[in-house]
Amino acid sequence: MPKQRPKPKAVAATMPLSRPPLERMMRIHQAIRSAKPTALPNASTLARELEVSAKTISRDLEFMRDRLNLPLAYDDVRFGYHYTEEVDSFPTLQISEGELFALLVAEKALQQYRGTPFEKRLVGAFQKLARSLPDTVSLNLAEWDQTISFHTSAEPMLDLAIIDTLATAASQRRQLRLRYRKPNAAEPEERVVDPYHLANINGDWYLFAFDHLRKAIRTFVPGRIVGAQPTGEVFERPAKFTLPRELKDSFGVHSRQGDFTVVVRFDPAVSDYIREKRWHPSQRLEEADGGGVVLTLRLGSLVEVERWILGWGGAVQVTAPPELVESVRLAATRTARRHGA
Repeated sequence: MPKQRPKPKAVAATMPLSRPPLERMMRIHQAIRSAKPTALPNASTLARELEVSAKTISRDLEFMRDRLNLPLAYDDVRFGYHYTEEVDSFPTLQISEGELFALLVAEKALQQYRGTPFEKRLVGAFQKLARSLPDTVSLNLAEWDQTISFHTSAEPMLDLAIIDTLATAASQRRQLRLRYRKPNAAEPEERVVDPYHLANINGDWYLFAFDHLRKAIRTFVPGRIVGAQPTGEVFERPAKFTLPRELKDSFGVHSRQGDFTVVVRFDPAVSDYIREKRWHPSQRLEEADGGGVVLTLRLGSLVEVERWILGWGGAVQVTAPPELVESVRLAATRTARRHGA
């Protein structure tokens, strides 16, 4: 007798998910199990009973046999389907309550991409999962909607066609010719790139690609791409390329420009905010006198960490490296002058 999986735990229901294909296959399963030896069901009889075409029933039977591994066979003498060994219950996707919660959190997080080219694909993936869930699992969607949400402070302005072109090219390893506008540039430049990876980092999209002009990996902002066309060439992504390795020494997405030890002291008024997050894999925190905290980082670029430091206003003091101390001092001086100090 085949080993049967344990039944999943039910979740309280107010709005059950619709899953007609699974329900139809379960009815086929029941018809085969309960059939008399002299009257086995076949595609024609099942099609009449379930009010679908015989071709649909045939596809369901193939799925049950090949994908669900049910011991299904056709008897040429009795002209019908039967199980070659005992089957107690219909196999379904087994999912725990904790896994269901995690799935719902993921679905809520993905809502920020509504209206993007990814929406249709994401919705399709979740619908497939929904159709695979057992009858004992259903969702109180209204309740979840009131208890979990995700928000971003600023929504990037995106050309959805550009994003879709970049994503498709990266997945199919197709070279692109970009028209790319640098910040403050009057006209866009033409670049030929091999798109390695499209990433959403802290709510913003970035393309990591090999730039044939610079002969190195560069980071492109999709919002600055005014045109993207395939060149007809394909490329091989280097096996050594991974996004974590590319960003290992970065405070955001800037490429490595050196090796810097950044030391920043935060006043007691903001120290709890620093303690509550892991800002970088290299970080080291030390308690300072009076309730403050000292943050030490090892970075490959100072551009993004400078902007972050300036966001803390007068509650922070940079002590290393010297070039960052001077850069922050000049930025603060310019800010003070603009505000009449």
